[in-house]
Amino acid sequence: MIALTVSLHVVPGCREDFLKAIADNAERSFTDEPGCRYFDVVCDLADDHHFVFHEIYDDEAAVEAHRAAPHFKAWREAAAKYVVPGSQVNTLSRRLFHHS
Repeated sequence: MIALTVSLHVVPGCREDFLKAIADNAERSFTDEPGCRYFDVVCDLADDHHFVFHEIYDDEAAVEAHRAAPHFKAWREAAAKYVVPGSQVNTLSRRLFHHS
């Protein structure tokens, strides 16, 4: 399993539109991409404009399929309006342990 973690800050005043766009992106990830297993978005309690996404994919090919999906292009265009420039940090890592 491959984990994609994205940390970013949303432009003040864009929070609700951002949440709608990311919810649509997550829904489309599950319906359009068989390799997407988990999509979680959390908001920093100390800063309600700082978000972290945590996504789980079967493998690196599934991550690349996500990046190539048509809905991801729409997300990137929306993110350009909502995300503070330079604030987004993406980390790709191998999932080693999970406990529920």
